[in-house]
Amino acid sequence: MNTRPNAWLHRAVELIEADYQRSADTHLITLALPAFSSHGIDLYLKDESTHPSGSLKHRLARSLFLYALCNGWLHEGSTVVEASSGSTAVSEAYFARLLGLPFIAVMPRGTSAQKVAQIASYGGRCHWVESAAQVYAEAAALAEQTGGHYMDQFTYAERATDWRGNNNIAQSIFSQMARERFAVPSWIVVGAGTGGTSATIGRYVRYQRHDTGICVPDPQGSVFAEYHRSGDPGLTGPGSSIEGIGRPRVEASFIRTLIDRMMVVADLDSVAGMRVLSDLLGRKVGPSTGTHFVCMLRLASEMRERAQQGSILSLLCDAGERYLPTYHDAQWVTHTFGDCNPAMGRVKRLLA
Repeated sequence: MNTRPNAWLHRAVELIEADYQRSADTHLITLALPAFSSHGIDLYLKDESTHPSGSLKHRLARSLFLYALCNGWLHEGSTVVEASSGSTAVSEAYFARLLGLPFIAVMPRGTSAQKVAQIASYGGRCHWVESAAQVYAEAAALAEQTGGHYMDQFTYAERATDWRGNNNIAQSIFSQMARERFAVPSWIVVGAGTGGTSATIGRYVRYQRHDTGICVPDPQGSVFAEYHRSGDPGLTGPGSSIEGIGRPRVEASFIRTLIDRMMVVADLDSVAGMRVLSDLLGRKVGPSTGTHFVCMLRLASEMRERAQQGSILSLLCDAGERYLPTYHDAQWVTHTFGDCNPAMGRVKRLLA
């Protein structure tokens, strides 16, 4: 029996853990919204844009790499392949560079140019397909052709993270909320692309016996909301136009039994939420954060109508600078989605 240690594996894990030690936790931002705080309802955003690779997906990519390494799926010189709409690919490219591994992102055409540039800046390359439904088979084929490893975030996201704690996002949330007036949130709002983050938070909430509801806002075109309602795993749809959340098929990592409520959000409402929140914060946020924000406002309005007090927490997924030529461009939005003014009115009325 060969008992010699795997020097490359040990060094790879050491590099990832050292990178984690260099990173501070992400900030928890309070949203000063008098329309709700005066009624005993506090809103918070956990700012995931401050990770080294710029988004919530930094956590997922780190977990996926450690999972693949410890399972013996990644080796020195392995080509890492991922199917992604952008942010996961950026974060995986970051970790692939850290380990000196080649990286290929399989992405649908139309992914933001800023994300493509970031992948390239980390030494990765993009392989294009025409639609989101094609990324899975193409990524698997590329991994086979290169003799590499298909990370497959949509299958492994929910199992790669230790949901009991170990510095995961759920433990961080409740630790940061400990001194707030409503330390245990009434609702945590978390979108689903893979479903890994909602699974981690949902399991942690149950394990810690917190009285917190998990609400997933689902963009139009995604199948997750209908799957939550029907339980039909064979559902397919056109997919989402909001980068990073929603899917054209039911993903293995989306665990419907952990979700207390789904809320469908129209694309223009997501864009309007993004614009309004960007103005409130004085900095640009991405469209999926707009989706989250609309859901938070709807939940807060319901609580206010019922004279309920408590806190609502969600995620600021990534920075809006990635979307300057698209979702933050008025002409692009009008051409792609239509007139945003009615949606802006709806969002502002929720704040009134």
